[in-house]
Amino acid sequence: MKEFIQSEAKAETAVLVGLITKQQDERKTQEYLDELEFLAETAGAVTVRRFTQRMDGPSSVTYVGKGKLEEIRQYIIAEEDAEREVGMVIFDDELSAKQLRNIERELKVKILDRTSLILDIFAMRAQTANAKTQIELAQYRYMLPRLQRLWTHLERQGGGSGGGGGKGSVGLRGPGETQLEMDRRIILNRMALLKQRLAEIDRQKTTQRKNRGRLIRVALVGYTNVGKSTLINLLAKAEVFAENKLFATLDTTVRKVIIGNLPFLLADTVGFIRKLPTDLVDSFKSTLDETREADLLVHVVDVSHPDFAEQIEVVNKTLMDLGCSDKPQLMVFNKMDAYTWTEKDPDDLTPPTKENVSLEQLQQTWMARMGEDCIFISARERQNIEALKELFYQRVRQLHVQKYPYNDFLFEDYSAE
Repeated sequence: MKEFIQSEAKAETAVLVGLITKQQDERKTQEYLDELEFLAETAGAVTVRRFTQRMDGPSSVTYVGKGKLEEIRQYIIAEEDAEREVGMVIFDDELSAKQLRNIERELKVKILDRTSLILDIFAMRAQTANAKTQIELAQYRYMLPRLQRLWTHLERQGGGSGGGGGKGSVGLRGPGETQLEMDRRIILNRMALLKQRLAEIDRQKTTQRKNRGRLIRVALVGYTNVGKSTLINLLAKAEVFAENKLFATLDTTVRKVIIGNLPFLLADTVGFIRKLPTDLVDSFKSTLDETREADLLVHVVDVSHPDFAEQIEVVNKTLMDLGCSDKPQLMVFNKMDAYTWTEKDPDDLTPPTKENVSLEQLQQTWMARMGEDCIFISARERQNIEALKELFYQRVRQLHVQKYPYNDFLFEDYSAE
C-alpha cells in the first residue's frame, strides 16, 4: 500500500509540475519548484524537466488543464522512445485521491505530490523509534483518504464472461469494497496503536525534561537547511549529523552547553518548510514539544538564501501555530560568508557583480533591526561566534535569574577568549 519512493542505487528521473496563479506569480512558482527540485534531489531523484501553467487555481480533476496534461504525457512518451524513461511526475501541491487517480490514468507513471515526497524523505531520515513511529502515523494519515485509488486494478476485471458486457464489473464491487473497508479498518487500528505509542513516548519525554534540573532550555528553530546542526555542533562540541540537504536532522537532539560558567540545554529541532502538511505537524507533536517547552528560541536564518524573508515568515507562522510565538527569541542570521549583494554605478556599463558584504555593512541593513537581538554569523567559517556566545550568555543568564530567583547559582562575568 505504500506509495512512497525508495532510495535506489540508480537515481530515478522526475518531472516537476507547478501552477502560476493570481496568488502565486511566476517568480514565486519557480522558487517553489527550485525547492521541490531540492526535495527530489534529497530523496534521490534527478529532475529532467519542469512544467508550469497559468490558471485561476488547480483543477479539481487533474490539477492542471487537459491540454497541459497531454503535453506532459507526450513528453514522457518521447523520452521513452529516446530510451530516457521518466520515473515519476511530482506536483508542487497536495493532490486529492481523485486528482491522483485521473493523473495516473493519463500519464501511466508514478505520481507524487509535495506531501508524499516530504514523507518519503522523513521516512528515509528517521533514525529513532520515536521518529519512525511519527513518520508511520503521518504516512497512514496521508494514505487513508486515498485508499480507493489503490483498488483501481479491480475495475472492469472479468467483465466479458457470462454475456454481461460492461455490467460484469458490478459483481466485483462487493469484494472490492469489502477489501477496501478491511484495509481501512486495519489502517485505523494501526493508527490507534501508533497514537498510543506516541502518547507513551510523550510521557517519557516529559519525565525526561522534568529531570533535567534547573537548566534553561534553548531551542534552535528555523527553516530546513539553514545550518542549525552545524551551529549546535560548534557550540556543544557535538557530532550531530549535518549536510547540505533538506531535513538532514529529523530527530530532536539535546546537548548541554557551557559558556563561561553558565550551563544550559540546547536543542536542535526538525526544520520547517513551506506547505508543511498539517498531519506531519500533528504527528511530530512530541518532537516539537522541545520547542513548546523551551525558555528561549533561537531563530536561525540562512541569510544567503534569495528568499530568506519568506522563510522567516514561514517559521514565524509555524511557531504561531504551535503556540510559541510569544516566547523570547534571538534572531541569528547564519551563512554571512555566502551573503552577497549587487552594487553598480548607474554610469557603469559593465555587467553587475556580486560582492561579499562585511559584518559592519550587514549591521547597517534592515535585517539588523528585525528584533532586539539580531546577530550575523557564519557557523561553518566560525565568523562572529564569540559575539554570539556572549549574547547567549547574557540572555540565558537573564532568563535563569527570572526563572530561578532563589537559586544559589554563582555567576562569573563572561569574557570572550
